[in-house]
Amino acid sequence: MDELSSLLAALGGWPGARWLRASWIAYLLVNAGHILGLALLLGSILVLDLRLLGGLRQVPLAVIAPLHTRVAAIGVGLAVLTGLWLFTVRPAEYAENPAFLVKLALLAAALANVGIQHANPAYRHVLAGKPLTGGVRASAAASALLWLAILVAGRWIGFA
Repeated sequence: MDELSSLLAALGGWPGARWLRASWIAYLLVNAGHILGLALLLGSILVLDLRLLGGLRQVPLAVIAPLHTRVAAIGVGLAVLTGLWLFTVRPAEYAENPAFLVKLALLAAALANVGIQHANPAYRHVLAGKPLTGGVRASAAASALLWLAILVAGRWIGFA
């Protein structure tokens, strides 16, 4: 048994994974937590991305950005935590599922985009009321597309 197989077997044997497999209510609640995390993330990030793309102009970025950024961060944290927990129910199967692998790649790209955007001085200038730049708009468009693609890939997992 190689190291990856050993790790996946250990994850599947974790008490939290065994509990989810044994209790429909536990699985239901953790799954609902995952959906809540996605709702918080997508609801917040799409509003912010839409504003950065030039929509919702009547709402100043300095007003909505701090709140939506925090709510999206809470959502991503909850979604990742519950997603990892759900993964432990069938780790070997998920590790071989092409939709799951696509979802992980998209998640890595989306998180990298977040890092790039927040490191971009133009993004901070926009939050301070300066005009939107093409780079900020491109990053917002990539953000919206990536997070929506992650949602679709997540739904695809059950069908792959």
